[in-house]
Amino acid sequence: MKVLEKIGIFILFLGPLVFFHELGHYLFARLFGVRVEVFSLGFGPKIIKYMRNGTEYAVSLIPLGGYVKMFGDDPLSKDEIPISERKYSFTFQGKWARFWIVIGGPLANFLLAFIIFFFLIFGGEKVPEIKLGVIPKNTILFEKGLRTGDILEKYNDRRLLHMGEMAMEGNNNIGTITYKRFDVTKTIPLNLSGDELFKKLTQYLPLLRKPILVDRSGKRFFLSISREKVNDEYSLDILAEEVATKKLYLFGEKKEFLKEMLISYKSRDEFFSKLAAQGYLPMDLEIKSVKMNSPADKAGLKAGDILYSFGGKILYSFSSLRDVLQEDKVKEIEIKLWRNGSQVYKKITPESIKENGKERKIIGIYTSGEFYGLNFLTLDSPGFFPAISQAVFRTWDTTIKTFDGFKKLITAEVSFKNIGGPLAIGKVASDSFNSGLTPFFLLMAFISINLGVINLLPIPVLDGGHIMFIILEIVNRGPVSRKKMEIAQQVGLSILLLLMVGAIFNDFSRLF
Repeated sequence: MKVLEKIGIFILFLGPLVFFHELGHYLFARLFGVRVEVFSLGFGPKIIKYMRNGTEYAVSLIPLGGYVKMFGDDPLSKDEIPISERKYSFTFQGKWARFWIVIGGPLANFLLAFIIFFFLIFGGEKVPEIKLGVIPKNTILFEKGLRTGDILEKYNDRRLLHMGEMAMEGNNNIGTITYKRFDVTKTIPLNLSGDELFKKLTQYLPLLRKPILVDRSGKRFFLSISREKVNDEYSLDILAEEVATKKLYLFGEKKEFLKEMLISYKSRDEFFSKLAAQGYLPMDLEIKSVKMNSPADKAGLKAGDILYSFGGKILYSFSSLRDVLQEDKVKEIEIKLWRNGSQVYKKITPESIKENGKERKIIGIYTSGEFYGLNFLTLDSPGFFPAISQAVFRTWDTTIKTFDGFKKLITAEVSFKNIGGPLAIGKVASDSFNSGLTPFFLLMAFISINLGVINLLPIPVLDGGHIMFIILEIVNRGPVSRKKMEIAQQVGLSILLLLMVGAIFNDFSRLF
């Protein structure tokens, strides 16, 4: 059922992109009097079709694109077009008419992106709260002044809408970053490139733990900065962030006040160490379930066990277990845990698996930890005309950065491994849809611009290739010869097929 749901989301996502692109070609063809024979969403056998005013409108089986078939649109065709019919033929249109018909598709993609941006901005855009995860000491982000739980709001005095904007900045300098910490907003100098900042930010994903502890028997407790009630706005990781002598309050499973705790610490590890000395461990160290026939299952680990140390290293979070697993070269590792209040020792041999082309070690356990979900902020509507201005700027800015991205791909500044095919697009479309309509439509606008840019590349068989032939025709004061055009079409098709195969190969490499 999930597969069918994802296919449905993929079609819902791709449909408007294809429709607008082909509609651009169609409307300009009609404007210049060219006869449109077929307007199809999808390729292959036609599922639904009907005729109207000499045009067959169809929905075809393979939803990975679409096409507009115009009368006389094949310059290599040997069929003679009667003089009386030439005014309806694409090939016999003037150079500027053909130019606008060809460029109509990419222009429609840019227009779709503008429309999406406008309605999102004018309606009061919902944007994801960009909260930082655990920022370790001795990292450049920590040295610059960023801390665990900081909410990023602006860069270079521009609103930061999503993390991908950093990657799109490429080598451009991010001079300043504005963040919110608790109720205080502050701007600090940063001076990192967009690429560098993006890579560093994605290392520290915001998996912030709720302030829930367990004792050695598995009983639940809540940690709060307030004696009056459980204040779970402050995650366990944020509570451990500020080095200090901190007064905290412990509440029971039913959120009844139990006692006051005074903790002095100089590091995050010391904070958790002092909690452990009093018999309290982070809840994410409790095992929720064990995968059948996994190394953990074979070693005798059970749901409800509470991890304490792994390979002699004391654990303070489930993510620290993952880090230790990847570092440790020993085949068999001793694990210390609590089971029903008693210490238990087990020996376990991690299993190596490949994920996204990289090898990593697992033992096959799942955490009981509770983490904060993604929060969305609703921005105030700037008004009708400012929304138009902002939508134009965002469309233009994204288009320029997309062209720059393709330039870096051609010059090998960016690896081709970053290119995704239909499976990658389907995955991000499904993920964004599950995150909400705003991320879904933002991604649609971004991909629509990408589609427009790709089609403008001067590769024969793409719209950009047709535009290139028209420009050559203007320069040479005559059409390109049939032989040269045939060779160019074959080369262009080969390049396109290689790109498609490469993108699909990347998709499968990420799976296996």
